[in-house]
Amino acid sequence: MKNHRVFIAINLPSHIKQKLVKYQQQWPDLPVRWTKEPSLHITLVFIGHVDNDEMLDICQLVKEIGKKHSGFEIRLNKVELGPPGRSPRMIWASGEKNIEIAKLRDDLENSLLKSKSSFNLKQAQAFSPHITLARIKPWEWKQLDKQPDIEKGIDLSFPVDSIEVMESHLLRSGAEYSVLESVALEE
Repeated sequence: MKNHRVFIAINLPSHIKQKLVKYQQQWPDLPVRWTKEPSLHITLVFIGHVDNDEMLDICQLVKEIGKKHSGFEIRLNKVELGPPGRSPRMIWASGEKNIEIAKLRDDLENSLLKSKSSFNLKQAQAFSPHITLARIKPWEWKQLDKQPDIEKGIDLSFPVDSIEVMESHLLRSGAEYSVLESVALEE
């Protein structure tokens, strides 16, 4: 039986992805692995490895949750090193906390935990939307003479009217993602 590495995400409109790639291009020489444009997204819930039956259950559950939530807007306001308060591992485009995304994420996590105790969800924590623009290469990063000034204010916003069940394919060149199920949020 095939194992799938699955998560639930918000895909970004193509014009937002293009603007984020322009931010990436401002630092061409950093020791990082840049996220490819098609792979830019916001992860809501990382589930992990599941079999075919569990994947179908997850898709059905996400459809049910989607009916309970309205669309909302996400505003991205800065590019920064992440995660905050720790040694940087990534470069993020981060956004304002927003109650709609927090409720959606909590509803997804709680429903997944109730449906199957075998899902290996990470511990719930406060959620601020962020998009991984790059993963830092730790050894090379430590060799830099001085830490680059990455923090930059941005002003990007977009409507969210769907969520996606995604599959992650880990490749030598970085992860690539495919949509297993796209679920419209009720309006």
